[in-house]
Amino acid sequence: MKQDFPFQNSSTVVTRTVNVVDTTVPVITLLGDDPVTLEVGTTYNDAGATANDNYDGNITTSIARMDSVNSNTVGTYTVTYNVSDSSGNQAVEVTRAVNVVDTTAPVINLLGENPVTVSVNTTYEDASATAIDNIDGDITEDIVVTGLNSVDTNTPGVYTIKIIMCN
Repeated sequence: MKQDFPFQNSSTVVTRTVNVVDTTVPVITLLGDDPVTLEVGTTYNDAGATANDNYDGNITTSIARMDSVNSNTVGTYTVTYNVSDSSGNQAVEVTRAVNVVDTTAPVINLLGENPVTVSVNTTYEDASATAIDNIDGDITEDIVVTGLNSVDTNTPGVYTIKIIMCN
């Protein structure tokens, strides 16, 4: 019959430590568009992101979001998302581009009459115009008037003067 313990020629007990570790980084997924285009002067509402980890599961509430979006200034801005899991594994940083644009054209207002009637053999002097932009305000100095040299007050006819923005 075999005896369990004590062995007559028993060896010393040797132990092995097994460390189970989590080395898998969490994954961040953007919600919504990338890039985002936003009209200047409107409010930026970030669509957010989700974060999932192989061990911790859904860690979306732990996402740190950094952004410098200034919706009152035309430009390209970056929104950054970061998260770490409970094992200290840092996700690959995810970014979203936010393009703040100004698509509203300036408004040109003619000064004086339109159309203008001028008698033959007199002098024509244009009354000009003003221009207002939703962001830049009064931009009248950027107006360019073309066609003035084509007005021949010695010859009856219809002449066209164009008032355009040169900015």
